[in-house]
Amino acid sequence: MKVAIYSFHQFEKPFLEKANAGKHELHFFDVRLSVQTIVLCVGFDAVSLFVNDDASAPVLKSLHQQGIRFITLRSTGFNNVDVKEANQLGFRVTRVPAYSPYAVAEHAVALMLALNRRLIRAHGRIMDLNFSLNGLTGFDMNGKTVGIIGTGKIGSVLVRILHGFGCRLLAYDKNENEELKQKFKVEYTDFFSLCSRSEIISLHIPLMDETKYIINKSCIDVMKKGVMLINTGRGALVHTHDVITALKKGQIGYFGMDVYEEEEGLFFEDHSEDILLDDTIARLMTFQNVLITSHQAFLTETALNNIMTTTIQNLDCFENMTACENEISEK
Repeated sequence: MKVAIYSFHQFEKPFLEKANAGKHELHFFDVRLSVQTIVLCVGFDAVSLFVNDDASAPVLKSLHQQGIRFITLRSTGFNNVDVKEANQLGFRVTRVPAYSPYAVAEHAVALMLALNRRLIRAHGRIMDLNFSLNGLTGFDMNGKTVGIIGTGKIGSVLVRILHGFGCRLLAYDKNENEELKQKFKVEYTDFFSLCSRSEIISLHIPLMDETKYIINKSCIDVMKKGVMLINTGRGALVHTHDVITALKKGQIGYFGMDVYEEEEGLFFEDHSEDILLDDTIARLMTFQNVLITSHQAFLTETALNNIMTTTIQNLDCFENMTACENEISEK
């Protein structure tokens, strides 16, 4: 099967080639799939997409016109795909439902600890031969109340990690996990109660119409002053301008973000020689209590191996015209 790999990154190549083992004809493109870049996959059988590729209705129609019927995502989330349109056009669309919940959960904890103990600021001081500890005071994680929004695979791993820290754990999810309640004493509660009672809040839910901007002024206003907010889910779960306002007022005391609503064309790329045109992220970068990583929570060897192995298995199903458990269809 001839496959166009869009939004290709060099760190993916060894894992993808190992998993493929020469089975499929892979062509790598370091650009996003969009209306403008569809021309690159003329004559291909399938496309492989990453989180910021555009699989909206106009793009899907163009792909369909040139005979492509298979799309495999190298990600768990699929909010960038118009699934309804894809189904109507007869596409088979697959994803990687789980690659390493540990990778993302551990990164969320890394953001918490780095913000709490001011590790970035401390390292910068040391590099300037400033060994002062003034302004670096943190807090014990033990005994803190952490609200986890979403207790799927990633949220459940986070529960296990934070239980080990001795945190009190609140959760908000439509589907309550009985094991987490019994074994780790997780208390499920309503959304606003979680927001008002938590000292740390971490987001682990998919981006859908009902979850877009779930973190906004109305819930921020009921949060404890100085709350820590961590987002390793999707950028648009957070209303960024409301968060900036809360940071300026001190209502949010710490903000760790691995995802950003306007990350398309910004994250995953080297802009060190460019003028930063995004005023919103430029403002976020001025806060000492904000820590930004460039959508790297997934980036471990284990996760990459699992992502690429599953991607190739999905392509095998396409080629053999067999059922695939990772297939996405509109509910």
